[in-house]
Amino acid sequence: MQQISISEIQRNLHKLDTFDIVEIIDKKRHKVKGYFLDSKYMSYIDELIKREKQSLEDTEKLAGSLHQYANKELQKQEEGSWQRHVEGKYSI
Repeated sequence: MQQISISEIQRNLHKLDTFDIVEIIDKKRHKVKGYFLDSKYMSYIDELIKREKQSLEDTEKLAGSLHQYANKELQKQEEGSWQRHVEGKYSI
């Protein structure tokens, strides 16, 4: 993979035209700042973003759906249980 510094891009923006994927680095701090992808990869990136969003939504739906099966009586008993545990553990 080709690496280009930030200052090199600022001076010679046309260099990006010859590459599909470029790793952009900060030479002073020796850090990768990001990646340049040619626009022909946009459909692939959009698909990855959609999959990630869908995965996150599915996870959130699952957590919400399980909440409806929770036993209300047990919830009341568990209320403050962590605080009681810590107080019991560290009380003299």
